[in-house]
Amino acid sequence: MNKTININLGGFFFHIDETAYQKLKRYLDAIARSLSDDPQGKNEIIADIEARISELLSERITDARQVVNDSDIDEVIAIMGQPEDYAETDEAYTENTTYNRNRKSSKKLFRDGDDKFLGGVCAGIAHYVAVDAIWIRLAFLLLVFAGFGFGIPAYIILWVLLPEAKTTSEKLQMEGEAVNIENIEKKIRDEIGSISSRLKDGANEITDKLSGADYDKIKSQTKSGFQDLLDTLGKILTVLFKVFGKFLAIIFLLVSGIMLVTTVLGVFSVGSFEIISVDSDWFQYPPFFQESILPIWLLTVFFIIVIGLPFLALFILGLRILSPNVKRLNSTASYTLVGLWIVALLGLMFFGIEFATSKAYDGVKVTKNTITINNEEPVKIAFENNNDLYYLPNIKRQNNSMEVFIDDEKFKYSNYIKFTVKKSENENSYVEIIKESEARKKQLAIQEAEKINYNYTIKNNKIVLDAFFLSAYKNLLKDEEVSIVLYLPEDSKVFFENSSKKFLYNIANTDNIYDRDMANHTFQMTKDGLDCIDCSSDSKLNSYDENTDNNWNDNDNNNDVTFLFSSTINNEKAELLINKNTTKKELEKLASWFKNKKNIDIDFSESTFNNNGTIETYFLKVNCNDGFSGTTNKAITINSGEHGFVRNYDQNGSVSFKIW
Repeated sequence: MNKTININLGGFFFHIDETAYQKLKRYLDAIARSLSDDPQGKNEIIADIEARISELLSERITDARQVVNDSDIDEVIAIMGQPEDYAETDEAYTENTTYNRNRKSSKKLFRDGDDKFLGGVCAGIAHYVAVDAIWIRLAFLLLVFAGFGFGIPAYIILWVLLPEAKTTSEKLQMEGEAVNIENIEKKIRDEIGSISSRLKDGANEITDKLSGADYDKIKSQTKSGFQDLLDTLGKILTVLFKVFGKFLAIIFLLVSGIMLVTTVLGVFSVGSFEIISVDSDWFQYPPFFQESILPIWLLTVFFIIVIGLPFLALFILGLRILSPNVKRLNSTASYTLVGLWIVALLGLMFFGIEFATSKAYDGVKVTKNTITINNEEPVKIAFENNNDLYYLPNIKRQNNSMEVFIDDEKFKYSNYIKFTVKKSENENSYVEIIKESEARKKQLAIQEAEKINYNYTIKNNKIVLDAFFLSAYKNLLKDEEVSIVLYLPEDSKVFFENSSKKFLYNIANTDNIYDRDMANHTFQMTKDGLDCIDCSSDSKLNSYDENTDNNWNDNDNNNDVTFLFSSTINNEKAELLINKNTTKKELEKLASWFKNKKNIDIDFSESTFNNNGTIETYFLKVNCNDGFSGTTNKAITINSGEHGFVRNYDQNGSVSFKIW
């Protein structure tokens, strides 16, 4: 049975048995004697050594009621080293046990307050990674000015969470040096020597200034009212900066406090729904969450951590500005929070890359269905919407994506429907449905396209098509569409009802009627496309001049060449020709024709016309949308000859593009 003693070592309270106390006391006395020949900094060295010993004992004492014994003291002495190894004393401390000192120690991350520009974060990291601090500072500046955005919040987080190396032990740990007697004594003596050197240099500088000073000039400057004004202004600015700092701290607290409350609410509402299997009607997860391989609740927590932790750091910073007595988080908590933030950021980066790849490939699924219709009567084309699913006062094609519910299950609703009519290669009529979707792999994209739900019905020689399609809710942000092609044999007739007006797309017809103008008219299928059999002359784009010799498709030309008003479009070239007899209406038809055939934009809006409609001055802008474009240098008065442009698609052509 041993007697125990209560001691205060380095500000910490310990229970220690009498034998261990005597051993520790002899050890500290020996250290004190080893420093007796040079008392400079002796008290500070002893205090740092005691603080280090108390840290080592605290690591070993897990229970406040646990007693420090001989083995604990032996382990501490083994780490700190023997005092006789560094200085000879009259009574060297000796024990029967042989100790091996640890020359190396693992580094710890601190802020370096002795080499700082702002908070000493960069200098502390530089010590940890063993590089010059200038490189770490340059790296932070590059992160800020390169536009990444997280350089400043990362610095603020580290500033708040990392402790500053204040004691000698902490400075040694920051530099990776073993915290023992030798290094503690060396560090303190170096600091004292540095301070002495600076004081000596300062004293010499002051002496030199005093010996060579112009006292009359100094006296006049002292009495200068201007100098007094500057001093007063300096004091005012100092006060203003302090007030501004407090005001800034209040703003930090308000903003970060609101965001933290929102984050906490998110943790207990959004982030917990998936875990406890509770649905929420007031919050909906983004659709792209649905396709992620990571759980939805984990993505939500990642978002909360990445957004919330910087505001937590900002909140603590505001508190510390207002009240310096507010303590920073301990090292364990700081490292844990920084680690969580980095993990969450990496998780969101992985999710972002995953989402980007979900639209990497396009997939197409085509289905063909033979239909039975009465070719003696026009087949009617109509579109209708399901207003119970999603109400639309006017149905039309639009690249939209809406969220709808069917039996409490969410789906994507879209009106991006295209309808066209083509000549059948045989005597049969059939409908071709082309569905397009996106995914991270080609095969997956085809599967997603196949899952698109689109329907139509045929009754009494009338085809009623859905004005919408449905897809999985996870595809809400993907580019998806459905195209319907109706193939009719020659001589068949078709009538487009008014509901189909906004869904007709690029339907070839002999009269070059705009798609939107084909509604409420009957067309007959010919070998050259649809021909309107009930249109007035105003509806036919190619019937402007009954006496013109230039037809849209001249039977004397082969199928690869088409003409309109002396202009030509074929596989080899697109050529626009304008003369003094060309009218404004003809130019409008030509502009539409070139756009439909070759996607060439023609702008003649700055040209002028005579009262009879013929062109007077010619100014043309052309964009072929394939890298070639041009503009006439000025307005040209047309007298004789022809003007226009040519775009040669044949590589053997001498000029690829020319405008004159």
